[in-house]
Amino acid sequence: MMDIVERNLQAAHATDPQRFVQFCIKLRRLDAVIVVQLEATQEQSPVRLVASLTYFNLNFNLAFHKVSPNPPTSEPDSPSSSMFALRQTSSALRRPLARSFASKAEYENILTEVRGKVAIITLHRPKALNALCSPLIEELNGAAHAFDADKNIGAIIITGSDKAFAAGADIKEMATKSFVDAYKSNMFANWGDITKVSKPVIAAVNGYALGGGCELAMLCDLIIAGDSAKFGQPEITLGTIPGCGGTQRLIRAVGKSKAMEMILTGNMIDAQQAERDGLVARVVPADQLLDEALKTANKIASFSQPVVKMAKEAVNASYEQSLQEGIKFESRLFWSSFATKDQKEGMAAFVEKRKAEFKNE
Repeated sequence: MMDIVERNLQAAHATDPQRFVQFCIKLRRLDAVIVVQLEATQEQSPVRLVASLTYFNLNFNLAFHKVSPNPPTSEPDSPSSSMFALRQTSSALRRPLARSFASKAEYENILTEVRGKVAIITLHRPKALNALCSPLIEELNGAAHAFDADKNIGAIIITGSDKAFAAGADIKEMATKSFVDAYKSNMFANWGDITKVSKPVIAAVNGYALGGGCELAMLCDLIIAGDSAKFGQPEITLGTIPGCGGTQRLIRAVGKSKAMEMILTGNMIDAQQAERDGLVARVVPADQLLDEALKTANKIASFSQPVVKMAKEAVNASYEQSLQEGIKFESRLFWSSFATKDQKEGMAAFVEKRKAEFKNE
């Protein structure tokens, strides 16, 4: 629904930018009005929010064509310009929609909540040890990207239960698939969508993280493990191999020899070994896992979001570039940070011996 509304906004803007501006001005700060109205609706249900968006979409198309032509011209970046109006209107619609479907939607396979600037997504298939079925992955991707679009969220935590982060992919779902089924459906391709989230994603792992569960944890930006966690790639015992990046990401985390041992034997490693091998950032008591993950996430979320994204992008680029290419890429991002107000604030605060107040600008 959001895509339909946004396409109509863009089409109206392209058809007659000046009339589009006049329409937005006539609604008097459309960005604020829509947010207030839709956020009130989302408290009732996501379904009603969609209905409200549908109603807005219809009325926008009707009202736009009634606006009288020849509004006053404006500078491209002024509050009355057509591009400014388009950006404000689209952004105003997207914010409540993202928050609604991430934190209000009734998912079947995950739970979501927001604590301050941190979003928490909990894998929730307790009877299957959080086995990663296709609907769960779709819900996980949808929630993660919705939180990524929410400017009030600075970091995301993905976690499971005390017994299992995720015991693997859903074997029952794929056991009878043929080669053609797997090939034509590009099986597991959408699992990698988590890596497209621009904000930091933390895997908080307790219990089993095996097969697809280990691969999902490695898709995140960093892993914090409870002391009961166990990691492994046991696909060899099922007559197959890791299929969602396990053979590629594990070697980058622990080195070739250890990765070979885990993949060829199917043996598990405990949290302490995973920390020694570099697979996880640190190990904490199992009953303190979420609290410790939240501490890390809150610290990350307290910094400048644009700069945090730059840092994440620079680190991730090292996996796909040579050292020299990576250094050049890092330099460009470093220089780019000097275009932000937050860089000026951060350095001024250091010189003035006070705490920086970042505005994500």
